[in-house]
Amino acid sequence: MKIIKSLFAAMLLLIVAPSSAQTADEIIANYIENTGGEKAWEDLKATKMIASVNQGGMEIPVTVYNTKDGKLAVVVNLQGQEITQMAYDGTTLWNTNFMTMKPEKSNEELTKNMALNKNDFPSALTNIEENGYEVELVGTETKEGTETFKIKVTQEPVMVNGKEVPSINYYYFEKENFVPIILESTQESGQLVTVGMSDYQEVDGLYFPFALNQGGQPIVIKEIILNPELDDSLFAFPTE
Repeated sequence: MKIIKSLFAAMLLLIVAPSSAQTADEIIANYIENTGGEKAWEDLKATKMIASVNQGGMEIPVTVYNTKDGKLAVVVNLQGQEITQMAYDGTTLWNTNFMTMKPEKSNEELTKNMALNKNDFPSALTNIEENGYEVELVGTETKEGTETFKIKVTQEPVMVNGKEVPSINYYYFEKENFVPIILESTQESGQLVTVGMSDYQEVDGLYFPFALNQGGQPIVIKEIILNPELDDSLFAFPTE
């Protein structure tokens, strides 16, 4: 009798386990649905994020602009002076040299890598199928006391010293709400970068993390504006 009960229990596990198991695609689909839905993410054309970064006890205001066609601008406020730390207008990637305070164009390799970002607005996770990215559920891990799904996302390769190298990111999704709380990625320099994400808040029907932490550097998002009116001069390399 015990043998029959054991066999029945084993068969029940085989039936139930596949239906309750999560795949990488399902986890990402749950994330998209739980944070606003596929249609709402597709309709997003641009974002303006107003944040602050704490450096050495000093709060530095930062505003980040992103557009669906790949434009980017990071503007910092230093002692009342607004400085474009980095910008990309779809053709030219440039930054401000903080020694000379003059704009400088980036090299061709960095510019080509930046051009790939237009595939990932507002996130690589919202464009998995369109971009043909490979996703894999690596397993489960406990991160900072939270049970997570670890998902590997392989994107298009980037150029490093004239050679193509794989672009691989690891996202850790907490199991309750299916939102990523940690992102691990390897930059072009080979350095591993870890970004923590928390305090998800709703903005016009979409959910964003309002607290970030990169390498121990806390970043607090104070406001996110969706589909703002943006002038192209924000991104353009200065001509004067």
